[in-house]
Amino acid sequence: MARLTMLLYSVIGSALAGTGVIVVLTMGYGTLQPILMAAAAGAVIGLPVSWLVAKNLA
Repeated sequence: MARLTMLLYSVIGSALAGTGVIVVLTMGYGTLQPILMAAAAGAVIGLPVSWLVAKNLA
């Protein structure tokens, strides 16, 4: 299941990081620090989400 989790993380993590960046830019924060924080938060949130999706698929 770890391989499936990592495969899903490559898609889910980047999608959540990109969504976070879009949200931050829409809110008007165009500097580097909020963009990086949103991308990092999306990447971190993507780990448990990927694990849950892999658990439900397997």
